[in-house]
Amino acid sequence: MSITTTITTVLTVDGMSCGHCERTVSAGLAALPGVTDVVADAPSGRVTVASARPLEPAAVRSAVDGAGFTLVDQA
Repeated sequence: MSITTTITTVLTVDGMSCGHCERTVSAGLAALPGVTDVVADAPSGRVTVASARPLEPAAVRSAVDGAGFTLVDQA
């Protein structure tokens, strides 16, 4: 039996204003290695990412930028 650890990372993303924005950001982040779930909330600008391993900050920034948005904060 193996134990799986999930790491939760909360991001602040600027520019999301609708469901389409949420889906675009989520798709970009979901493509990163190790990501198991992404929940974006446009009104708050928060994106919660669950992953099996720590996310590479540069890859996160690149995914958000590539989706057309701005990463403000990564906690």
